[in-house]
Amino acid sequence: MEKLKKIKIGGDKLTMIAAIIVVFIIFSSLNHNFFTGTNIVNILVAGSLVGLVAIGHTYLIIAAQNDLSPGAVVAFSGVLAALLSAAGVPFGFVVLITVVSGAIIGVFNSFMVNKIKLDPFIATLVTQSVIRGFAYIICDGKPVSITDPTYLLIGKLRIFGIPLSVWIMIILIAVFGIILARTKFGRQIYAIGGNKDAARLAGLNPQRTILICFILMGILCAIGGIIFSSRMNSGQPAANVNLEFDAITAVILGGVSFMGGVGGMGGTILGIILIQSFNTGLTMVNVPSFWQYVARGALLLFALTTDYIRKQKREKELLEASMKNA
Repeated sequence: MEKLKKIKIGGDKLTMIAAIIVVFIIFSSLNHNFFTGTNIVNILVAGSLVGLVAIGHTYLIIAAQNDLSPGAVVAFSGVLAALLSAAGVPFGFVVLITVVSGAIIGVFNSFMVNKIKLDPFIATLVTQSVIRGFAYIICDGKPVSITDPTYLLIGKLRIFGIPLSVWIMIILIAVFGIILARTKFGRQIYAIGGNKDAARLAGLNPQRTILICFILMGILCAIGGIIFSSRMNSGQPAANVNLEFDAITAVILGGVSFMGGVGGMGGTILGIILIQSFNTGLTMVNVPSFWQYVARGALLLFALTTDYIRKQKREKELLEASMKNA
């Protein structure tokens, strides 16, 4: 059974790789500049923000949670960091204050889920509206320019020709991937996502694990806000609308079950590459922005449909296995 499971997971990843290849072939045939070194780097840079949010969503969705607020939190974090920088606050303290603010937002989300017992969708939808509003309020609805050379270096620095934002994403994906796959905390996330009540009876603390997951998401969004504002040379309250949907699509396409308890960071990586290649390709072949929304929605529907099919197959395999062992 274990051998069959490994083959199945490998098959899912091969399917994702094949889908990425198909996307590259289609868009390269429509625009010869798509499959170039420069554009590959551009895809990675654009995907770095989606990637940071997708890391947090991987943890949350495996734990049978969700978060609709990342786009607003990233925008708020970028504006807050830009305002602090404009006020003369040293860059190190700008990062610290912004990251702590992101963590506090994560605590607020977990409070609504754990203590008020709101559904994660509803709880984080509240946060999305409130934090987006604060992003506009603290800057009077106007972008905040950034002039600090150290701050701007985050968006401009390249190491071996690769922008720093991409390296940050790669490092964080590796670190959080190892934590998820190799540590006791990672196993707790899977157990809680599989069956929260059973995990509680086994001595685990689901509320604490969910709290940590939401805090991690807030911190990742804060880091993303700093990086994005540095790239744009300003904090923009209207930025990153629907960012969370791209991240959720990437995670579900990567094999994380929307019902929780199943998935991994390896599939999320492939999902990030696929969703960002798809988005960039639509832009490069001049698909109107309104139709891009339709295409992204269709891709999310496809991701959820494939997740449902995978769930049905898993249940069928478990039923067959239990009948054999009976």
